[in-house]
Amino acid sequence: MRVQLIQITKRFGAVRAIDDISLTVAEGEFFTLLGPSGCGKTTLLRSIAGFHTPDAGEIRFGDRVVNSVPAHRRETGMVFQNYALFPHLSVYDNVAYGLRARRTDGAETAGRVAEILKSVQLEGLERRSPSQLSGGQQQRVALARALVISPQILLMDEPLSNLDAKLRVSMREEIRRLQKRLGITTIYVTHDQEEAMAVSDRIAILNRGRVEQVDTPVGIYFRPASRFAAEFMGASNILEFPVCAYDAQSSVITVEADGHRIELAGERPVDRTVTVSVRPEWIRVVPAHAPGDRNVLEGTVLSSAFLGSMVRYRVSGPGGQVVTIEVHHPEESGICADGERLRYQIPPDRPVFLRG
Repeated sequence: MRVQLIQITKRFGAVRAIDDISLTVAEGEFFTLLGPSGCGKTTLLRSIAGFHTPDAGEIRFGDRVVNSVPAHRRETGMVFQNYALFPHLSVYDNVAYGLRARRTDGAETAGRVAEILKSVQLEGLERRSPSQLSGGQQQRVALARALVISPQILLMDEPLSNLDAKLRVSMREEIRRLQKRLGITTIYVTHDQEEAMAVSDRIAILNRGRVEQVDTPVGIYFRPASRFAAEFMGASNILEFPVCAYDAQSSVITVEADGHRIELAGERPVDRTVTVSVRPEWIRVVPAHAPGDRNVLEGTVLSSAFLGSMVRYRVSGPGGQVVTIEVHHPEESGICADGERLRYQIPPDRPVFLRG
């Protein structure tokens, strides 16, 4: 089922929690709403579910406008952050609840509950109560309860936030596996960038009730559309440089960096300064004896953190800016101590020029 949001606005008093948002989620797509707390992602999800009524705009499921359709008649399954399981009911009865509310035949209910419990690997736990389950098992019950009614759209609000880090990884893989097997349109809310990249076909980054960017995980990571998107989607160096020259023939911008000139591939700048995003892993540490490299700068190591497979440096950069550099396989080059000088190269073709 395709979901289309057309100029959705939702206010709470003077606050616009959702500010004129338009999005289209394709049938069978795993679409994630990503952003910090208070950005409007949960309000938007609850509007799609029917728990909030937009002040303006249309919500369409397929060709049908559902603004006035109550939540229980929208054919959606919802997984809440706190799972919202009935503590006095068994696993079986929690999962069967939606089917019984729809007056589904007893034999069909039993068959569908057994099938979905097997899918989420909970067979044998039918008679346990939620208090006898681990956090991961409770999350599976909530997922099973949402899926057993065969919804056309699955809505998930921070479903993994109460799990420990290792269990979050395994459960997000399980959710993605089930979603792909069932082919169900899924709209997923999270504030976790890694989680969003791991499960999503596309991501919408929200900020203060508005959409900053919609793209694939690869597109957002490598081509952020704004400063907010670049900073929110993983670590990034946001650097500003004064423009010295522009070569239209080669599309090369020459900028000044602490008395050095470096060249960056890009379109003609509209201002006298440019702002670029450079991911820490794009920057290459250059040996002191390697002369003649383009775009090589030098700074003082302010701090270093050894993280096993890599070392992360914070280095004094041009114009008082701090540059973060990630060096993988540090055993090959050694680790610089705080206070040492370090030469590094900003790749000419990798920085992303940012707006806003």
